[in-house]
Amino acid sequence: MNAYPNITIIASLIADTSRSIFLSALLDGRALPAGELAYMAGVSPQTASNHLAKLVAGGLLEVEQQGRHRYYRLASQEIADLIEKMASIAPPVQIRSLKQSDQLQQLSYARTCYNHLAGRLGTSLCEALLKKGYLVEPKEEQGKDYLITEKGSQWFNAFGIKLQLKTGSRRAIARKCLDWSERRYHLAGLLGEQFVHRFIELNWIRQKTGSRSVELTEAGKSGLHEVLDISL
Repeated sequence: MNAYPNITIIASLIADTSRSIFLSALLDGRALPAGELAYMAGVSPQTASNHLAKLVAGGLLEVEQQGRHRYYRLASQEIADLIEKMASIAPPVQIRSLKQSDQLQQLSYARTCYNHLAGRLGTSLCEALLKKGYLVEPKEEQGKDYLITEKGSQWFNAFGIKLQLKTGSRRAIARKCLDWSERRYHLAGLLGEQFVHRFIELNWIRQKTGSRSVELTEAGKSGLHEVLDISL
């Protein structure tokens, strides 16, 4: 016996191809039915149910019953962070089909990562906010999250982003999240989530059905270039 946490329990849950596909598919924060997850992993509904039950029992997933259907989502932001960090150090995907290549290109270009933007779109947004001086890197004693400047606070408010937290909330506002496809940081936390909501309101992005990838509209390309000098 030792006093260290038994990480092998979590590692064994993730160390299965079907279960890792389920976890990656749920990284955008959505809740998906067992049938859709089974289709994504290429396994039978019964096999998927067995895997999903193990992930729920292990605390990695939560399940919600709606009628005859069960919907599964990641249990917390911390689980999403873990999967994203593991993906950032995993070996590159071996492309074996045109469909797989297209899917990887779409995910690498723009996708959601637990309610915030990732891929080239996400990292470009983060870098533009730093370049404009709306965010700054923290000093060592200030933690790991980005800091919002007074200039940034004014700009976010003018852009339609409200950053009000409930009293006592410990939620991160501008968290750094390492992007697995770009190997750079994108913006997570409340600010990252608010950008997704605002971009959807402006019709700058659209979530693609059945995928984590995001479509950047022509209005979005024009708007991002106009307000943040981002060219994608």
